Amino acid sequence: MNTYQRKRRRPVSEINVVPYIDVMLVLLIIFMVTAPLVTQGVKVDLPKAEAQALDEEAKPPLVATVDAQGQYYLNVGDTQDEAMSAVDLATLVATHLQREPETPVVVKGDGAVAYSQVVDLMVLLQRAGAPSVGLMTSPPEN
Repeated sequence: MNTYQRKRRRPVSEINVVPYIDVMLVLLIIFMVTAPLVTQGVKVDLPKAEAQALDEEAKPPLVATVDAQGQYYLNVGDTQDEAMSAVDLATLVATHLQREPETPVVVKGDGAVAYSQVVDLMVLLQRAGAPSVGLMTSPPEN
C-alpha cells in the first residue's frame, strides 16, 4: 500500500522589504544630488582679497550679511533671504550660539556698503556672544 501524504504549506507571514530598500536608496540619491542646488542666499558683491579658507571639517559658520542697502540677513532658519532688524539678528545669533557655542561667525558685507555698517554688524555680533568674527571675501580674479 502506497500512502500518499500531502504536505500542507503554512502561510508565510514575512514582509519582503527589498523593494522598499530600493526605493529609499533612489530617494537618498535624488536628495543628495538636489540638496546643493537648493541653497539660497542674498546676492552681494564681496570685496576681492586673498584669504585662507575655513576648515571644511568644522561646523558650518553663521553668515551675517549686510547688503548694499544696509539690510541684515542671517543664514539660519526659513527666512534666509528676508531682511531683518538688528535686534532680530542679534537674538537669533545669541540663541544659536547658546545651543552651539563652537560655531564660527562670519560677516559677508557687500563691497559697496559703507565700512561703518560692516563694523556696526561686527559689534552687534560681538554683543550677541560671538567670541570672534571673520570677514568673508571672494578670491581675486587673475
